[in-house]
This record gives sequence, C-alpha cells and structure tokens, in this order.
Amino acid sequence: MNEERSSMDLAVTKQELQHLLSEVAFTRQYGFVVHTIADGVCSLNVPFQALFERPGGIVSGQVFMAAADVAMWLAIMTKLGLRDQSVTVEMKTNFLQGVRQEPFLCTATILKPGKRLIYGVAECMSTHGTLLTHHTITYMRLES
Repeated sequence: MNEERSSMDLAVTKQELQHLLSEVAFTRQYGFVVHTIADGVCSLNVPFQALFERPGGIVSGQVFMAAADVAMWLAIMTKLGLRDQSVTVEMKTNFLQGVRQEPFLCTATILKPGKRLIYGVAECMSTHGTLLTHHTITYMRLES
C-alpha cells in the first residue's frame, strides 16, 4: 500500500509516526516499532530488552503501560495529525498474564473521539496470541 496520504486517508503516515518515536526521548528508550496504523488505531511491536525485567524475570508492568499509552497517543494522531497536543488524563490497567524475555504487540483503538475527551482501549498480546494486559485510556484535547 502506498504510504502517501489522500483525502480519504489518515492524518499521518506510518513513517511519520515511527520518526516521531525515534525523535522523542521518552519513547526512544523503549524501542517501539510501529506495526500497523488505521483510522483511530495503532499497533506497536515492543521488543524485549533486559532492562524491562523486574525481579523474578517478568517484564515490568510499566513497559506495558507505556506501550498502551504511546499506542493510544499515536492512534489519536492518525485522526488529528502530528501537531495534536492531547495528553493522558486517565488510564486503568489490568495485568492478565506475565511474559518473560519476549517481545509483544500492543494495539490501541479510539472508541469515542469527543470534542474535549478521547476515550479508547489498548491491549497487549504475546507473540503467541495470549492477552497480557487490557487498558482503558482517556486523553484530553488541549488547545493548540
């Protein structure tokens, strides 16, 4: 598929989002890779890094939460573009299954893009298709 935008396509390209991830300090450290994007949806590949391990050898919860939050941030940009300044105001996370020394996929989907608040969900899945975490996320749109 051609990554160029048309009038019916997204407000950003996959390459623009990946470039943003590599330029922003708080996302760069995780090594997130944009897997897929669609209208109000973003999936990230989260590669395993030894620094993600907490005592006991499982991937730390903060990594799942960061992946969910960043995936939602990028999902919003598919609708509103790179200049959007929306910020997280609430996130609820349920940890369902741990993972050890494995990459995982995190997908965020906008459920309701309101005028002030944007509601969505994110899920992190193992490479074997096991649901690891479920997140509900609310963003607030800020004035530019």
